[in-house]
Amino acid sequence: MSRLGNLGARLYRGEVGYDFIRNRKIWYGVSILITITAIIGVAVGGLRMGIEFKGGAVFTTDTKAQISTSQATDVATEASGHMAIVQELGNGGLRIQITEVDTAKANEIKETLSDELGIPANDINADLVGPSWGEQIANKAWTGLGVFMILVVIYLAIAFEWRMAAAALIALIHDITITVGVYALVGFEVTPGTVIGLLTILGYSLYDTVVVFDSLKEGQKDITKQTRFTYSEIANRSINSTLVRSINTTVVALLPVAGLLFIGGGVLGAGMLNDISLSLFVGLAAGAYSSIFIATPLVADLKERDPQMKALKKRVLAKRAAAAAKGESPDDGSDDPRDDAETAGTAIGRPRSHRTPGKR
Repeated sequence: MSRLGNLGARLYRGEVGYDFIRNRKIWYGVSILITITAIIGVAVGGLRMGIEFKGGAVFTTDTKAQISTSQATDVATEASGHMAIVQELGNGGLRIQITEVDTAKANEIKETLSDELGIPANDINADLVGPSWGEQIANKAWTGLGVFMILVVIYLAIAFEWRMAAAALIALIHDITITVGVYALVGFEVTPGTVIGLLTILGYSLYDTVVVFDSLKEGQKDITKQTRFTYSEIANRSINSTLVRSINTTVVALLPVAGLLFIGGGVLGAGMLNDISLSLFVGLAAGAYSSIFIATPLVADLKERDPQMKALKKRVLAKRAAAAAKGESPDDGSDDPRDDAETAGTAIGRPRSHRTPGKR
């Protein structure tokens, strides 16, 4: 068995583990710091909205230009008065994108590009994009996001409980904020592809969170009938039992996205791939992080305020203190050992032990 597989098995059995719940304040602080940085990035630098949202013109040529891409960028920027984005096409032609350009200005820019690029004006195609289309896309995206959030909260409240629904909602907002903040900080364009990427990562983040919540739901069955574990300890065991699965799923998902972002967008220069790949890359990583370090610890915080969980914690600590005073193991109390063994197995998300029929 590989080292990672062996570690996963030991985590699953509860033999080793990291105390996520006890150290939750550290991760809360890290998340708050990252979130504040993201918000400052959006507030100060703003988002670089693409032509689909701001409107403008796209000029394409089928003939190879006589100047380089960087020179074409300078020419288009000077002619339009706005920052131009120039990409080289597979046939050697250019795609020049300029925001906030009307029809009259587009004709002037086309003539300038014809002279500077050494290409006849008839060989340059100009397409105008109105900002109203981008507004419709943005409004539909916000509507879809709102409906998604409402349905998520309702589903989780019914399938699990309201505390888990609230924690999952906070984790989703956390993931969106970080992803949007990265776009503001690195200056990547926000396009419809970005919106698609954002909506995609919400589903992934929710999936990862629900996996942990399902383990926690199984682990907290009949929790008040035992005195071995507090709710926070069971929550911590649930995270550890699904930790390797979360890591494996995240790594496998990030590898192809990283290929799109760093190789397709960076090395090969296919800039349009950056629109969706950056949101997916950041969102997938943030979603895995929030599922482990934010969502489940928040559930534990909320649950520990429940009177029953407070009473359970007192009983567990009292039993441990009494056992320690006698020099005994905390499990040597009056609880049925078989019940404790089964509860321990359930607490870490492991099925109850199987018995041979007719034997105890």
